Amino acid sequence: MADDSQKTAREPRALAQLFNQRANAGDVEGLVALYEPGAVLAAGRVVATGHNEIRAFYASLLGRKSDFPAPETLQPIRNGDLALTFARLPNGALSVEVARAQPDGTWLWAIDQLKIAPPKD
Repeated sequence: MADDSQKTAREPRALAQLFNQRANAGDVEGLVALYEPGAVLAAGRVVATGHNEIRAFYASLLGRKSDFPAPETLQPIRNGDLALTFARLPNGALSVEVARAQPDGTWLWAIDQLKIAPPKD
């Protein structure tokens, strides 16, 4: 299997695919590499800021969970070097992120809101 930890997102939508591959591979460092150094990740009551806190969050998550079904990625909304990315998880929850173009042409997440629960009927 090819080492995907060195792949970069050349478009905002690619971040979700890389996330899914790296999460299923248990690649904490690969997940951290999808974020800007000062990024903010919110997951429920947990807010992680910066690579060290994001690393700790994913190390804990991957220690408890090993299966990450592929989400449906929705078309990003772009405005210059910013993009709002979306992924619909199989359980109906949404993940919404702000991605930013980097000087080298790659994209990284600056803000990540994981798992916005679907409305209850």
